[in-house]
Amino acid sequence: MYITNGQVFLPDGRFEKADITCEERITAISGSDTDAAEKKTAGILEKEEVIDATGKYVIPGLVDIHTHGAVNADASDGDEEGLRRMSRYYAQKGVTSWCPTTMTLSEEALLKAMYAVRDFESDGAHCVGVHLEGPFLSYEKRGAQNAQYLQKPNMEELEKLNEACGGLVRMITVAPEEDQDFAFIRQASKMCTVSLGHSVADYEVAQAAFEAGATHVTHMFNGMNGIHHRKPGIIGAAFDAGATVELICDGFHIHPSVVRMTAALFGDRLNLISDSMRCAGMPEGEYELGGQPVWMKAGKATLADGTLAGSSIHLMDGLKNAVSFGVPLEQAVMAATRTPAQSIGMEQEIGCIRTGARADLLILDENLELEKVIIGGQIWQ
Repeated sequence: MYITNGQVFLPDGRFEKADITCEERITAISGSDTDAAEKKTAGILEKEEVIDATGKYVIPGLVDIHTHGAVNADASDGDEEGLRRMSRYYAQKGVTSWCPTTMTLSEEALLKAMYAVRDFESDGAHCVGVHLEGPFLSYEKRGAQNAQYLQKPNMEELEKLNEACGGLVRMITVAPEEDQDFAFIRQASKMCTVSLGHSVADYEVAQAAFEAGATHVTHMFNGMNGIHHRKPGIIGAAFDAGATVELICDGFHIHPSVVRMTAALFGDRLNLISDSMRCAGMPEGEYELGGQPVWMKAGKATLADGTLAGSSIHLMDGLKNAVSFGVPLEQAVMAATRTPAQSIGMEQEIGCIRTGARADLLILDENLELEKVIIGGQIWQ
């Protein structure tokens, strides 16, 4: 495949007019100064499938490292067909890599979910690993997590879950104040990315957790104490530690002003996530999250007591929302592609347009509307 004359998003975070040659992986990126017809006449393209991207943006496929569900399926269901349905939905919406994200559940339910991730075969977006959001979280900041199944952090449980999914655990969210002497964080960080979240940790505890090996923050501002000028908490510690951080840009979880502020403070350490639930891509009504009923109305999903649950958006919605809130386009694209890939240690493979990376690409019009999804060098339909 040959994509010519597009405004290509390069790994250094800027758009440049360029051509891309790809098969399953990207084989070449070159300057673009002639049209496709001229190149074909010159014999450059020969039998290649040609896409003329004049006036279009060409960006990496989106990488969602925190998504629970969509189209009435959930990663915690332990259902292979549901995972396949999710992977097709994500691909349709421009997400080409994703981490099935589980909730705080019984060990039996979590093992079932891990086995399903291990065994299912995607025919859409790549499943690149599991994000365990729990069960090692704080009761006080549990949010929509089921308090019945909260546990103290322990490596035995993590190793059991990692083995069950075939070694695919990429990230685990933990409340650091629940981890005595940070022994779990020190060990777990050798296996996967450790993220702080659903936590009442103060600045000192969070700082110690980052020093022990944590490198990421789960849906920042949600599920933690807010920042205060004398009590900066996890947010201030993350800034000082150089951690990567997540934001849900659905217009409900985070005020646009805070989105702009966070983007300015954290720069290329910002991750956009969907934190989507099974109600994403579905009509208004009653759904379920982690065994608890959730109601979605006008795109907003809440528990019975009004607590915000996850979101009903997909990541392309989040990217466009971030731009509409005032985040520069280049930063928003970075936050939905390279930075999440980097947060799970896969930045050489996905989330980037560079020679040797997977040919997972999106073509967007000038209004950021999705025109083509390319997965593994093939147009996905």
